[in-house]
Amino acid sequence: MTIKADCHLHTSHSGDSHTPMEEMIQRGISLGLDTMCFTEHNDFDYPDAPGEPGELFLLNTDSYLYELIQMKEKYADRIRILFGVELGLQPQLMRKNAVYAKSYAFDFIIGSSHLCHGRDPYFPDFFAGRTDEEAYREYFVSVLENIRKFSNFDVYGHLDYVVRYGASRDRDYSYEKYRDVLDPILELLLEKGKGLELNTSGIEKGMRDPHPCMGVLKRYRQLGGELITVGSDAHTPGRVAGSFDRACELLKACGFRYYTIFEKRLPEYHRL
Repeated sequence: MTIKADCHLHTSHSGDSHTPMEEMIQRGISLGLDTMCFTEHNDFDYPDAPGEPGELFLLNTDSYLYELIQMKEKYADRIRILFGVELGLQPQLMRKNAVYAKSYAFDFIIGSSHLCHGRDPYFPDFFAGRTDEEAYREYFVSVLENIRKFSNFDVYGHLDYVVRYGASRDRDYSYEKYRDVLDPILELLLEKGKGLELNTSGIEKGMRDPHPCMGVLKRYRQLGGELITVGSDAHTPGRVAGSFDRACELLKACGFRYYTIFEKRLPEYHRL
């Protein structure tokens, strides 16, 4: 396995995982990883979901950091453990997210969109009464709004997350079909010096491509993009580094020669 760093991982500190951090680390070591960056969810203003309180994605960062430091010390001679967060972006949270991002010495911040104008595409009501294309376009417009409003992140995570949940999923989805809304996102990321995440969970969940799709990855590279991190988005040990061999092949096919790891918010480049 060429890619030795999984830079998108969740444990029981995230509201949608029950896995102890140590189990994730032991799995990473067994796979031959040399770096794992945990990126627990923190989404302010996440709405109440059926059967779930609104605090589902509020992170107890102090508790998370305390355990991470313990694990970092325990496994220091076997693997590098990095302190990250997946920060849910919404335009009205600009100040709140800015204060939070500066409150901790994160190694890595993923900016992501779980909510589009207050609704999560994970739930069917986001798609009710309209086509998948209409829903996908609203989501991409909201991503652009987030990037315009907020800059304190390193890469944008699972850029086309919405496609995972449409009735047609990725059957009729492509970069070319949505390039009028995707190009402004990629151009603004580059203007702000921000990177992109290749998130292999799309492949693991039965889609043709990772998040974002290969067409978006190619276009980002054509525009000059080089900052690219690779993450499994694993919430269980069995998903750690999932489809990383495929990710390496895709990155090379898109023209990338390196993948990126962030430590102390600074990028390291590692040859594919």
